[in-house]
Amino acid sequence: MTTRTTETVVTFARPFRISGHDRELPAGSYRVETDETLIEGLSFHAYRREATLLRLPAVSDLGGRMELLPVDPQDLDDALARDRSAS
Repeated sequence: MTTRTTETVVTFARPFRISGHDRELPAGSYRVETDETLIEGLSFHAYRREATLLRLPAVSDLGGRMELLPVDPQDLDDALARDRSAS
């Protein structure tokens, strides 16, 4: 099984919330990691998304550890659209 991980960066101008999560996150830039698995048996390369994770920066109440927050890609897109429309 072949897997790949891609990283992108998203930026929020204002504090925001992601559907399915109860806390408000601060404005700023966040790395988004997407894990995908190669679909075997096709005559071309195609990948299936397995997970999308929002990398949260270390904060003092977590003891300086990084946190990966699983997110639905559509919920992330919706949060970015709300952030853009608020400007």
